[in-house]
Amino acid sequence: MSLKDRWNYIKDYLRGVYNELRKVYWPTRNQLVAYTTVVLVSVALVAVMIWVFDSLLSYLLNLLFEAFA
Repeated sequence: MSLKDRWNYIKDYLRGVYNELRKVYWPTRNQLVAYTTVVLVSVALVAVMIWVFDSLLSYLLNLLFEAFA
């Protein structure tokens, strides 16, 4: 592959990248804030659920071990 062919390949690739980025739907600032809030709240809720289940299972296992120890 000659240097000219490589240069043309790179130019075509970058042109394609630019064209694809023009097709992307970019959210507004308000949408971005709303989506980010939804994600953060969801992550917090899942973290709390995991903590509750972990605490409950730890408590139940401790009761089980104490009963048979």
